[in-house]
Order: sequence, then C-alpha cells, then structure tokens
Amino acid sequence: MNIIKNKTGWIEVICGSMFSGKTEELIRRVHRAEYARQQIQVFKPVIDNRYDEDHIVSHNLMKAPSQIVANAHEILDLLKKDTQVVAIDEVQFFNDDIVDVCNQIANMGKRVIVAGLDQDYTGKPFGPMPNLLAVAEYIDKLCAICVKCGNPANRTQRLSRQKDKIVVGAADIYEARCRDCHEVLE
Repeated sequence: MNIIKNKTGWIEVICGSMFSGKTEELIRRVHRAEYARQQIQVFKPVIDNRYDEDHIVSHNLMKAPSQIVANAHEILDLLKKDTQVVAIDEVQFFNDDIVDVCNQIANMGKRVIVAGLDQDYTGKPFGPMPNLLAVAEYIDKLCAICVKCGNPANRTQRLSRQKDKIVVGAADIYEARCRDCHEVLE
C-alpha cells in the first residue's frame, strides 16, 4: 500500500460479516508480501481452532501458517526484529489491548494487517474492532451474500439460541444475512 521507503508503518483492517472473505483477503495479502520477499509473521487467537491448529484457514480452505497466541501482548513477545508484515486473524476475539499492540507494531515501522468481524451476532460493534477502525490507515469492509434473499450481507446470523457473545463456529452455527433478513433470536 505505502510507497514511502522509510520507517513508516501502518494498520490495515479487513472487516465484515462471516463468509464475506476476510480471512481469504488476509491470506491473499500475506501471499503478496511473500512474493515481495518480505518477512511475515501471522498470528491467530488460541480460541480459533475451527479448521487447523497452526494455520489461519478461510472457509474455502485457503491457508497460511500462523502462530497461536493467548493474548495480544504475546504477539509483542513473539515478534521478530526483522519482521516487516504482521497479520492477525480473528482480531475480534482479543481484548482492547490489541489496539495498543497494533499501534506499537505500526510505530516500529511495520505493516499490520488485521481481519475480523466488525459486528457480533446481534449487529452490535464487536470487541476491539471499533477502536481498530478508528486508528487504521486503511479499511476494507467486505460483504457476503445473504442466504435468504441474495442481497449484500453485512450481518452474521446466529442460528442457535446461545446467548454467549463468543461462540466459535462456522456454517453449522452461522450464516450471512442482509440488514432486512437478519434477526436476533430470543
């Protein structure tokens, strides 16, 4: 993204509903950085164990090797000095410390790419995403296709009646819905 050849870092946020292609886009950017022979580290939260323990994996099974972290500060502990690009998937599962960690890494002159849900299953802002969106230099909001009507979907419909804010799952528990077709189940 940036053409300035000095110690300028930045934050890129890829957000949207489930099934919108967030992880796929993150992996695409990681692969492009690999082609450019940049040093990359990819991280994901320990809670995301849906497809693979040591890879980030999109719903269409694209994958990239990753390191598992229990919290945001662990990313700083694992960060290598020569790393140029830091990618973090499922960023909504971290607490607000992730915003400070991303800023610290960008301030070191590194490119930070994060991907995650911007809304929870009720349609409300999810975890640290609003604050990440506020500090990011670049933002891409992706839409899926509503499974009910075919319109652009920016909401995640939970199919179960579980009330926990975080319930890890895929098509077995969630589907993409547009604003009109999304409903919060009681």
